[in-house]
Amino acid sequence: MIKEIRAKKILSNLKNPDPWFGIKYNMNLYRGCEHGCIYCDSRSQCYQIDNFDIIHVKINALELLKKELSSKREKGTVGTGSMSDPYIPIEKELRLTREALKVIASYYFPVHVITKSDLVVRDKDILQDINRIYGAVSFTITTCDDDLAKKIEPRAPSPSSRYRAMEILAEAGIYTGLTMMPILPFIEDDEENIRCIVEKAAAHGAKYIIPSFGMTLRDKQRAYYYKQLDRLFPELRRKYEVKYGNQYICSVNNAHKLIGKFKELCNRYNIKIVMDKYHGDNSEQLSLF
Repeated sequence: MIKEIRAKKILSNLKNPDPWFGIKYNMNLYRGCEHGCIYCDSRSQCYQIDNFDIIHVKINALELLKKELSSKREKGTVGTGSMSDPYIPIEKELRLTREALKVIASYYFPVHVITKSDLVVRDKDILQDINRIYGAVSFTITTCDDDLAKKIEPRAPSPSSRYRAMEILAEAGIYTGLTMMPILPFIEDDEENIRCIVEKAAAHGAKYIIPSFGMTLRDKQRAYYYKQLDRLFPELRRKYEVKYGNQYICSVNNAHKLIGKFKELCNRYNIKIVMDKYHGDNSEQLSLF
């Protein structure tokens, strides 16, 4: 279901650019998501989205974006994709993300797009324009197995499609890599999966991989995830309950070993584990480990 809404503002300011993604201004053009990922943290109660599967389109987003960018005294990276994927299927018709990127380009702001969709390739021309200042596209990939991805991310394009899109953008000179998160305990936390993700990333032009070896689980998000586990992996819910209880941060099994293997592979393929960010007045980078 699609609903139109009018937003009060479109950019949320971060006091300091976040150390993982370098984002200073966060932009969500849509509220809710069509991809149906079983693990999505945005289902949590704190985000106050009653039904995450209903898509709310912010019909005044472009008007607000122009007004807000024109008033910004500090240039910083505009990030999109943290709460709702900017390239959900309805974007193919509405083209709201494409038009927003045009606005951002016209004000000479840097951009970091995070997505699970190969639709981002459509906007390669605008991203190349933005990239004269700074433009990054991160594809979220947590498994190389298209069949497994179809279960846990049922309406998102396959990992294979995302890798192909990454290669196209990389060949166009756009800074691109992966957000390898979440890694689902008991489902994706094995060395073979990590090896496959890194090797395919290297083969398709990734310059960086931002990892998180685990997942979050809280309130409504946990309830939804466990319901999906009961349907898809009925033997796993009890393992989660025993191991994690009511924990919010749920680290994978053998995290230390997997992190070591991940770093070894990234070093072998010359892939960074901290992305280069828009410098502005601060060129400091922080280590994740």
